[in-house]
Amino acid sequence: MTTDITTRPELDRLIDTARAWAGAPLALATVTDTWGSAPRPRGSHMLVHADGRFEGSVSGGCVEGEVLAAAAETIADGRPRSLRYGVADASAWEVGLPCGGEIALVVQQVAPGAFDPALFDAIAEARADGRSLAIATDIDSGESRVGEASDRFVNRYAPPRRLLVIGAVQIAQSLVRLASAVDFTPTVIDPRARFLTAERFPGVALDDRWPDEAVAALRPDPATAVVTLSHDPKIDDPALIAALASSAGYVAALGSKRSHAARVARLQAAGVRDEAIARIEAPAGLSIGAIGPAEIALSVTAGMVKALRGVPN
Repeated sequence: MTTDITTRPELDRLIDTARAWAGAPLALATVTDTWGSAPRPRGSHMLVHADGRFEGSVSGGCVEGEVLAAAAETIADGRPRSLRYGVADASAWEVGLPCGGEIALVVQQVAPGAFDPALFDAIAEARADGRSLAIATDIDSGESRVGEASDRFVNRYAPPRRLLVIGAVQIAQSLVRLASAVDFTPTVIDPRARFLTAERFPGVALDDRWPDEAVAALRPDPATAVVTLSHDPKIDDPALIAALASSAGYVAALGSKRSHAARVARLQAAGVRDEAIARIEAPAGLSIGAIGPAEIALSVTAGMVKALRGVPN
């Protein structure tokens, strides 16, 4: 099983970069609040090296230039800086934030007594264990520590989102790329060796076990999507049964309404309860009139995001 760094979620890439830059003077910019149609969500990070390199984003490119300048000052003097941009401010137009939103940020030194480098390891360990972790930051002093605090900005780091794809088919090739772009870590599961190759899925984790065994072993949680694509009941049905026995946040199956009706009958015959079967989104994804593998993959990706964001139908 292999995973290329380009398929790793944004937060994990930032942690990898922090580890690679360990020992160098660094600053961390964090979005502490947003209003309106802000370009990046609360808690977004940008890690800045003293030489000007950076990883991550706090505004999608709108104010990164000014944040880099503030980070250089914080690296030089160790003092935290609070920044705020919005359409009511002249500087917002100068730096390119005319989208109608506002953002507030804090820039801290990455050092003991500020954002301690050990906190990156704590976040990584929690994510590897499937746990959430809260880190509280005193905006005035720039000190961050693990835990909740009512008088501090608290950033909660959730477990990583995962995608288990059943069936190493053509749609899966597009789906893993799109899912990776929106911070799902994909694993492709298929016992058919000719389908499951590194050439067809470069840099993606591959699992050649039978799907029910693989899904059970990977233990889907509420941050996991399971999508069956093979069109082969011998492969898809056992995976669905295993997924429905878990707390997976999204379970979906490709196919028409007619093929899903037949699938429902098979699952019922296998002893799966109707309320569990009702969890399956079939046909998989949002209805966008998709044609072809890439558009179908787009609709499935949208369905995954919608479900894991808790957006009602």
